[in-house]
Amino acid sequence: MKTVATWIALIFIIPFSANSAEPPLPVGSRLRTIVADRYPDGNVYIGGTTGWNKRAQGSGVILDREFSYVTPENDYKQSTVHPEPGKWNWVEADAWVEHCQKTKQVLRLHAPISPQCSTWSKDDRRTAEELKQNMIEHMTALCKRYDKFKHVKWIDVVNETAYGNSWQGPREGTDKSECPWTKIGYDESDPLRPPLYIKLAFEIANEHAPNTELIINQHSVPGSEAMKKVQALVPYLRKQGLRVDGIGWQAHINTGWENSIENMMHLHELINWSHENQLSFHVTEMNAWLPGKKDYEAQARTFAAILSALLEHRGNGLVTWNVWNITDALAWLRNRHKEGTLFDTKGKAKPAYYAIQNVLKNPPPLRKPL
Repeated sequence: MKTVATWIALIFIIPFSANSAEPPLPVGSRLRTIVADRYPDGNVYIGGTTGWNKRAQGSGVILDREFSYVTPENDYKQSTVHPEPGKWNWVEADAWVEHCQKTKQVLRLHAPISPQCSTWSKDDRRTAEELKQNMIEHMTALCKRYDKFKHVKWIDVVNETAYGNSWQGPREGTDKSECPWTKIGYDESDPLRPPLYIKLAFEIANEHAPNTELIINQHSVPGSEAMKKVQALVPYLRKQGLRVDGIGWQAHINTGWENSIENMMHLHELINWSHENQLSFHVTEMNAWLPGKKDYEAQARTFAAILSALLEHRGNGLVTWNVWNITDALAWLRNRHKEGTLFDTKGKAKPAYYAIQNVLKNPPPLRKPL
């Protein structure tokens, strides 16, 4: 592993860009330093996301400098690691493990079983048995390879399983995000009728990742029908003797989302529910998009409100917050929704960064459990 990771580092770890200096250092303390000093009990983590190959474009400098944990964007997904039967690519995934060990950052392995799967898996000709075998191979190999590392703390066992009032399923073609795994079947014996692949993924993770916390990650707002279906998976899986450790909310939201009393009520209810059920709660992929007017102060208030809501619950259980992508130049939806991250296209801290910094330094009072 070391040889491969070192080779990758030599190729990709370069300054912010070939034509510019490193991104400017923000005023004040680094976020990870504030977390270490202000929350020594370990109930708060602040993370960031980028891809291994994006590190060379400046996000690596900021990620190492600011965040106590790392969520690699696509480098642990099936489409990267196991693109087809008999073909494996561990280069980027191994490089992250070695790098985060050196920088003393915790790792979250994102979305091994999800709609972001390989083109092979999305091929409409794939049978249920082929998909099941491929999924078993991928999940087993991933868990066995990385569970031994203490800094690999979380794994998204399943990701984006629900859509509206239904379970996500296959789509025609192979060019869009889809979830072919439902071809394996459904548990018709339970009123929830969950897809069998979810139970299978947790069975594999329970067996081969005993040292890693197992998360269900979902791209649906708190209080929605899709999130309620995800919540119902927890007792369903536990009834069968399977361990589930946490719930993740992706939080790709528009600036101003927090202005809805109902939105914030449902968020607090979901965090309360998680802690009452001995689950950690994670805001796993936050963006505050600016689809209209570029009001950076309003964006800062949105980021601050979500983190502040999380921190109110820090006394009742573990909470984590992760920004999805580091700079606006490298954001995944930069062509549709502009500037949804903490740093601008040059890597300079935006008002949202300082809002996060301020909330971490001056957290809200603890909320009592219901």
